[in-house]
Amino acid sequence: MNIRSLVPLLSMAVLIASTPLHAQAQRKVPTLAELTSGSPDQLRPETIRGLQWFGKDYIYIDSEGLMHAEVGGAKAPKLLMSQSELLSLLGEDAKEHPAKFFLPFQLVGKDKGLLQLTYAKKHYVLDLKRRQLVSTFDQDTKGEQAFLLDPTAKHAAVVKGNNVYLAEGGQLKQLTTDGSPTIVYGQTVHQNEFGISGGLFWSPDGEYLAFYRMDQQMIAPYPLVHINARKATRQDLYYPMAGMPSHEVTLGVYELKTGKLSYMKTGMPRDKYLTNISWAPDSKEIYIAEVNREQTRMELKAYAPSSGEVLRTLFVEENAKYIEPQHPLRFVPGRPKEFIWQSRRDGYMHLYRYTTEGKLLGQITRGDWEVVDFLGFADGGETLVYSSTQQSPTNRNVYRIGLDGQRQTLLTLELGWHQAQLSPDGNYLIDTFESLKDMRQWRIVSVKTGKRVKQLKTSVDPEADYQMPEITMGMITAADGKTSLHYKLIKPLGFDPKKKYPTIVYVYNGPHAQLVQNRWHAGSAGWDLYMATLGYVVFTVDGRGSAARGADFEQVIHRQLGVNEMADQMKGVEFLKSQPWVDADRLGVYGWSYGGFMTTNLMLTHPETFKVGVAGGAVIDWSRYEVMYGERYMDSPQENPEGYKAANLALRAGDLKGRLLLIHGTIDPVVVWQHTQLFVEACVKAGTYPDYMIYPEHEHNVRGRDRVHLNETITRYFRDHL
Repeated sequence: MNIRSLVPLLSMAVLIASTPLHAQAQRKVPTLAELTSGSPDQLRPETIRGLQWFGKDYIYIDSEGLMHAEVGGAKAPKLLMSQSELLSLLGEDAKEHPAKFFLPFQLVGKDKGLLQLTYAKKHYVLDLKRRQLVSTFDQDTKGEQAFLLDPTAKHAAVVKGNNVYLAEGGQLKQLTTDGSPTIVYGQTVHQNEFGISGGLFWSPDGEYLAFYRMDQQMIAPYPLVHINARKATRQDLYYPMAGMPSHEVTLGVYELKTGKLSYMKTGMPRDKYLTNISWAPDSKEIYIAEVNREQTRMELKAYAPSSGEVLRTLFVEENAKYIEPQHPLRFVPGRPKEFIWQSRRDGYMHLYRYTTEGKLLGQITRGDWEVVDFLGFADGGETLVYSSTQQSPTNRNVYRIGLDGQRQTLLTLELGWHQAQLSPDGNYLIDTFESLKDMRQWRIVSVKTGKRVKQLKTSVDPEADYQMPEITMGMITAADGKTSLHYKLIKPLGFDPKKKYPTIVYVYNGPHAQLVQNRWHAGSAGWDLYMATLGYVVFTVDGRGSAARGADFEQVIHRQLGVNEMADQMKGVEFLKSQPWVDADRLGVYGWSYGGFMTTNLMLTHPETFKVGVAGGAVIDWSRYEVMYGERYMDSPQENPEGYKAANLALRAGDLKGRLLLIHGTIDPVVVWQHTQLFVEACVKAGTYPDYMIYPEHEHNVRGRDRVHLNETITRYFRDHL
């Protein structure tokens, strides 16, 4: 089904509640706290805690403890381990630190049959089937920067004080000695870009430990100031900015049998990006996707872990604008010399099959849609299972396809948002499904037939006793006159088409984000729903530059951040103004991070349109943003001075005419506080008057209980000025 065929479906108004008006009037109106994520009063949909595969069966946590259930048959789930049993296995430490609920855990070991948890400053490994404590890693977890068990669960890698240690039998063996704030071992590198989320990598046999070493001595420290001590204290953040010196990363490999530590000889230049670390199934080779600093070329290389010598370059990918590998190699079961590679080389994220010599055996998926998640293999490796946007960019559906690219089959039939876990044997999916009109539900689906084998649970609507606004989804045309864009529209409670309503555009429109989703509340976060209860229309459109639509859709932002995105947002405004119930004289805009940049830009560029704006954590000057992200989308300031100048909003502070509230966390390590401070300074010099709110000791957003305060601050600003 292509995008155009979905237009009638997605354009229809889908009501959150279809109850008669007299019954609606008897319902409560939700409070801001009830609609704010992280609030103790939040109206949270039910979930199944800890639901995951346990061999061919599955486990989950309920009020009794850890439950075990079979896929087929009529047997009722049974208690695998109660909370009291768990605590008794942990021993004396648990008695001193009682826990009311079953502790968070993860399954580890080669067959994922062991349970790992952290409690009372120790790490524990338990055998669930035998109900035994296997091992305890009792080094004090205070100050621990990373911890990772090896696949055999006999050893663990530990990072403390920026050094790597090997933990075994209650002993710690120090592997590196020069760790410091500027020499960082075993942790995430490259600002968490390129899909990097950690810095420790065990080989499949547990005989080798690979880890990142990041040298950031060449980066001038950026000071974050903490205010809670009597005298404020300084924390140095080593934050490489676009066009400035970047950190240098190498990959070390420690061999347990010999105690030898080798570094992969990745060569020059030293400021390249080492991404997507992957081990061969036999642990004899380690692979690195190496990206040049310009992010236009990726070389996938194989290294010998014992010597660090480069063995060969498997293949090279290039893109004139930018390239961004985000997924490690996935080896085909039973074929240790073949792997699956995910790439956007044909313009969309798809799956490719390669040999470890670098021979392309074929492209497996193809089309003007994106593979979002490669879930794994079925049929002993002959079949791949993945989720994609093939039905629509606003949907996520799961498919199976042959290793040869044939016999593609849709496994999740309903249009909506499917998040799936594939069983270890590849026979079944745990499918978590929701849509704009469907509360979250969980089911078991057969990979072979696509049929629903078992319905596990349907969430009870926590808003059943509340009045909730109407949400619609639809499509408009982008500023290029040809590209379709998806939007969502939240109408006020008691909507009357004869009235005119103040309207807020909620915006992000940057890469790696998609706000319009065919899921419960259309993916809305809660504040926008609350504003609808106060009589506001809230509108969001995913313009060109946002995620899940392919390279051409995203790369229009290259070297000119804000230009095409803003043009598409104004097409959204054009659509809003065509609605007789939108008050065109009372338009506002709100966004955070990239959305904060967009909000500020829209306020400066279109003061005739937007009366009020709220910009949180806003990027003001891209030359002060981090090097990986900044240079990917803008090239360096030296290469693209005009682009950086055009996107520097501080240079246009004199254009501010409406009411603009800037919000920033004082220890933001992503968009450093300097951005909005410099904008305020520029406004002072230009004689314009933004408003300002800070959140002390908060980072890039305001989380937890304080988020209610943030949302109330934003709400008051729009109520006072729009």
